[in-house]
Amino acid sequence: MIRHLFTLIWNRKRSNFLLIAEIVLSFFVVFVVGSLLLYNLNNYSQPLGYNYENVWEVSLDPGPDTVARREKIDLLSQRIKALPGVVGITRSSVNTPFAFSTMTTELEYKGKETPSSDRYRVDDNFAKLMEVKVLEGRWFNQSDNAAQRVPIIINQAFKDAVFPNETAVGKIVAEKNSTRKWQGQVVGVVESFRAGSDFAENSPAFFERRMDDTTRMAGYDLPWLLIKVKPGQGAILEQKMVKEVLNVTKNWSVKTNTLEQNRISKLKVVLTPIVVLGIVCVFLILNVALGLFGVLWYNISQRRSEIGLRRALGATGMGIGAQFIGEMLVVTTLGVLIGVVLAVQFPLLGVFGVAPAVYGTAIAAAALLIYLLTAICAFHPSRLAAGIQPAVALREE
Repeated sequence: MIRHLFTLIWNRKRSNFLLIAEIVLSFFVVFVVGSLLLYNLNNYSQPLGYNYENVWEVSLDPGPDTVARREKIDLLSQRIKALPGVVGITRSSVNTPFAFSTMTTELEYKGKETPSSDRYRVDDNFAKLMEVKVLEGRWFNQSDNAAQRVPIIINQAFKDAVFPNETAVGKIVAEKNSTRKWQGQVVGVVESFRAGSDFAENSPAFFERRMDDTTRMAGYDLPWLLIKVKPGQGAILEQKMVKEVLNVTKNWSVKTNTLEQNRISKLKVVLTPIVVLGIVCVFLILNVALGLFGVLWYNISQRRSEIGLRRALGATGMGIGAQFIGEMLVVTTLGVLIGVVLAVQFPLLGVFGVAPAVYGTAIAAAALLIYLLTAICAFHPSRLAAGIQPAVALREE
């Protein structure tokens, strides 16, 4: 039976070629979109590692003013913290959660290079304000003032990559190719910290304790404040914050935003390409569905005499319907096999950089969807073919 189906398909290879090409393209697009969706959904299900709710971001740009930045920031922090509605305040580098800026560094441990890691400069209050969970060791405190090396705190992904079978606390890492001979000593490990977006991977990262100069700050280290407020605070508190900034800093520019607003902006950027690919995928699937319907209708109209003759020779209506569905399933199998060969190259070449299990699940889901589509599209035309009576078909011939 299978050999007979392949013979029928080969005899109509010209009409089936375009259909197979459509199936291959649809399978490939469904696989790509499925891989991205599964990857992002898996990341979305993981904990962020912090709480962004009711946290405001105040970015300050001193411009040419480089004198006594530390004193101005300290005074400004005290005044903002004293405002009604403010719970706490902390300082951070510019790559705050959901920001469109990143800072990465490559470190070395015992002469071996570590994975490229996100680098965050924060103060002692950051963990409490952002509700970052420490798994091992501790967070920064005043005892680190006398540390000979820069105190750092790593996330679990960093520990798994660099210290998989040993305790991370106390280990010393160095900055790769650094002229300043920077060395950091691990004092703690946090669960995760996915600052990129809700769909960002929990990639290796570490926190570095800020140690500002007593009289001025480095030009690249712009003041960035994260402020925890009570629920329900709005424009009135924001105006008070801006007023305090202008009173203390005089001519510094200031911009306030909430981490929730930053999160929404980042989600739009992250989801746009996925939505576009999803729309393309839907159009391709509809195109394949129309192609399947068209081929089946054409085959039935062109093969009515063949169907009538087979019915006259004793073939059942169910057998005729099964033949047409079988032909479509064989055509689909050829397309899917070609698509699988192309899809297997993705994990081999590391195209998206995701886990092989994600690719495998995406391949299975894409194949299942294409087969399901074929079965649905072939069902009704096959029933029509099964209902053709031999006398009517032969008389028309």
